[in-house]
Amino acid sequence: MKVNEIFIRIRYGETDQMGVVHHANYPLYLEMGRTEWLRTFGISYSKMEKEGVMLPVISMALKYKKSAYYDEVIKVKTQLKKTPSVKIEFDYVITNEADEILVEASTVLAFINMKTKRPMKCPDYILDKL
Repeated sequence: MKVNEIFIRIRYGETDQMGVVHHANYPLYLEMGRTEWLRTFGISYSKMEKEGVMLPVISMALKYKKSAYYDEVIKVKTQLKKTPSVKIEFDYVITNEADEILVEASTVLAFINMKTKRPMKCPDYILDKL
């Protein structure tokens, strides 16, 4: 399945006093990776929301292996796990500049109809692009 990579420079505000990235920032990095992955197909959250589709995270798992540090550039590699249905699943690997694995993660998001607040099938326009 399609893979996308983004690069993020760690900002001072994302770290503790020792310059280590706080664990709570990694879900934000995953979101950035996922958003850019979708963008490579011409899909954006704002477009989906205008069409009445929400995509909330319903499950997230992270395995922290090593720390990232202030001013490092990390790579977030995002990959679609399988063809979406009512859910869309991603796997991620975050590495540092030495290509060492910092975090392995996965997320599951559900397609939700904004009017009914109920799960829905992945829109055809998304499936067609994948």
